[in-house]
Amino acid sequence: MKSTIATFTILLLVPFVTLQADDKPSRSAQVDTVPPDRILNYHLMHPGGPSAPGDPNAAFYLDGVYHLHYILAHPWKEQTSFSFVHVTSPDMLHWTWQATKLQPNFTGHGMYSGTGFITKDGQPAAIYHGAGSGTNQIVLAKNRQLSAWEKPYPVKVQNADGTEAKIKHWDPDCFLMGDTYYAISGDETPPLLKSTDLKVWTPVGDFLRDQLPDVCVGEDISCANFFPLGNKWMLLCISHMVGCRYYLGEWDAKAEQFVPEKHGRMNWRRDDQSLWGQPPWRVDFFAPESLRTRDGRRVMWAWCATLGKTDGNMDRHTIQSLPRELSLPADGNLRIQPLSELETLRHNPIELMDITINELTTEVLAQGAPIGKKIATLPSDAVEIRITVAREQAARKLFGFTLFSDGQGGGLPILLRPETGTLRVGTAEAPFSIADLPPHEDLELRIYVDKYVVEVFANNRQAMLTMHADHLHKRDLCAFSVGAPTAIKKVEVWQLHPTNQGFHEAQKNLIWQPKTK
Repeated sequence: MKSTIATFTILLLVPFVTLQADDKPSRSAQVDTVPPDRILNYHLMHPGGPSAPGDPNAAFYLDGVYHLHYILAHPWKEQTSFSFVHVTSPDMLHWTWQATKLQPNFTGHGMYSGTGFITKDGQPAAIYHGAGSGTNQIVLAKNRQLSAWEKPYPVKVQNADGTEAKIKHWDPDCFLMGDTYYAISGDETPPLLKSTDLKVWTPVGDFLRDQLPDVCVGEDISCANFFPLGNKWMLLCISHMVGCRYYLGEWDAKAEQFVPEKHGRMNWRRDDQSLWGQPPWRVDFFAPESLRTRDGRRVMWAWCATLGKTDGNMDRHTIQSLPRELSLPADGNLRIQPLSELETLRHNPIELMDITINELTTEVLAQGAPIGKKIATLPSDAVEIRITVAREQAARKLFGFTLFSDGQGGGLPILLRPETGTLRVGTAEAPFSIADLPPHEDLELRIYVDKYVVEVFANNRQAMLTMHADHLHKRDLCAFSVGAPTAIKKVEVWQLHPTNQGFHEAQKNLIWQPKTK
């Protein structure tokens, strides 16, 4: 979570829960919950009721276990505060809820966003903004199960003469370079701090050497996460106004400064969302967090901040995106692909070969979906679809697919637009052009359907996320083409096993529920 201004509206919206007199969770406690038809199959979602903000935080791989925290708003001493809910997993898919330790009952303040890191001594730690404390905070784990923590302490920044340095405190990140800890704090121009012991911090200067031309004046750097990727450094972050984004560049060790060379975005505006503005949330892909896996991959999550708002039934519920693997090959262009472990969920495969769309669509409306040709009926509401189209068939074609088609213009369109060089999902568009692919590389779309949540990955170069409220009992997948027929090389469909067993257990045991006084 970010600045006080950005969170003020939330404080009035989160409903209180009723606990027993001893303030401990119990099966008889009255807790709002997710409607049964809204419970997702394999996305990580909060097992209670309205729960925003849901920023993922403090992610680790420790001794064979993946740990992730996410923010939960809840009552605290007749007001509203924030805790870090703790979940663990062997594979980043099957999650188990643990007792919530990082909560105001223990810390004395609320938990806003930050990141997890490992100290020079190998101790797990988290840096975050202490809501209501006025400063950023550091907390050290007592064990590698993260089941107990030392008391947090504030990040105190001192000038060389010992006087207090004036910086803005929100959304910090901490990273280790040799024997030196560096930290940044949220701002349009984040300050860089350094320390040798995590206790005494001194200001270095501006973290960014300069800003890139496609970043708007007024975009803040919040929910920051700084790490090496390929032969570059990546700053994964948000701006509150337009959502998740990233920088790639070099770390200048002599100047102690990040030199950004490329900027890219991960959130893509829908037509019903504002062009620019502070929360309440107007972005779908928000507040990222990442970790390094046991085999060295960089995996990220983001809070799906507005999914479900189109029909009003899921407002302020916390859903995390599918885990995404980030990599940077020699061509310098970021790769984004779905977590490899998702393939272990596949079963009952269906394969369709050599489908030609001869019936041409003459009009593609801004709202609505072309009827097209039915090519498959999805076997369940939890599927992965992989569509392969030969490069020569995809080049210069406006064509696409409709999920949840009703045969009358309803459904979710997914289409390639050569005239704009974009991939369109629903009414959102992101940069992606067949012309930019290497010669002889076919178009490959991987589409994940989890009830009303849909995530689309295009050649591991672009990823988009949306939801479609009108999904019930609509499982037809259609294809359409404009101007000329399109031959589809292959369509593969797999059902995906659910991973929500821990979710159902957490609905019953309420182990995650923070104290309220």
